[in-house]
Amino acid sequence: MRQNEHHAPETVERFLDSTLESVDSAEELAVGMAQRAGFDEDELMRIGMAVRESMVNAVVHGNRYNSNKKVRFSVTHHGERFTVQIADQGEGFDFENLPDPLSPENLMRTSGRGIFLIRSFMDEFQMRHLEPGGTEVTLVKYTVSK
Repeated sequence: MRQNEHHAPETVERFLDSTLESVDSAEELAVGMAQRAGFDEDELMRIGMAVRESMVNAVVHGNRYNSNKKVRFSVTHHGERFTVQIADQGEGFDFENLPDPLSPENLMRTSGRGIFLIRSFMDEFQMRHLEPGGTEVTLVKYTVSK
């Protein structure tokens, strides 16, 4: 990764519709900010995929394409941290007991790998339940080697 110049902190926050077009918009916004933060092409691809997977989860599984529900999306670049937060307004799910996508019985499934991929692409990944409902994920990538 290129050495990051000392930029002022930058934060962008949006409330996005529960549509696949919003997935594209969020990915473009995050990758653009990551590029300005100095990430190389490989890291930009990883960040883009992690944001895309998280947004698809929020739109499809969280909000279930409900036009009355929004996805809160924010990207922050501050110092050595590039942080993306995505929150849906869905019913939530039990993320403590996710099936292992690498176990033999799950290898041929066509879904269930998103969170696994997000964790492998980012330096930090956290999920939390929101009140009165919804799930928020926080993705962190360091701009310098940790």
